Amino acid sequence: MEFHLKENGMRVELPYGELDISGNDEFGYRPFQLMVASIAGCSASVFRKILEKQRTEIVDLQISAEVERNPEEANRIEKIVLHYVVKGRRLDPEKLYKNLEIARRNCSMVRSVENSITIEEQIDTVELS
Repeated sequence: MEFHLKENGMRVELPYGELDISGNDEFGYRPFQLMVASIAGCSASVFRKILEKQRTEIVDLQISAEVERNPEEANRIEKIVLHYVVKGRRLDPEKLYKNLEIARRNCSMVRSVENSITIEEQIDTVELS
């Protein structure tokens, strides 16, 4: 990856287009947003693959992230709570949590920050008929 200076931040060219990064959200994605998106995106991708292998029938998967930052330490990210909403048929919450634990162990982004950022996961299910 090559990053290039722009007037109010940095820019990187990626296969899906340009990504602008800035401490000011008027000029690009803020670095903490990209960090949280990487963790949530990785976790969700691995979780989805595991559910597919388990033949768990899901129709939709949504994640919201709550972020706690420490203003005393340069606004360091201290905690991320990932709240999953899984919609599907014949969902077993206990099995979902077990699969999410497997996903956690296999998500490179979660593993990269596991000793510095607390990651918590919660699951709500929506049973479809």
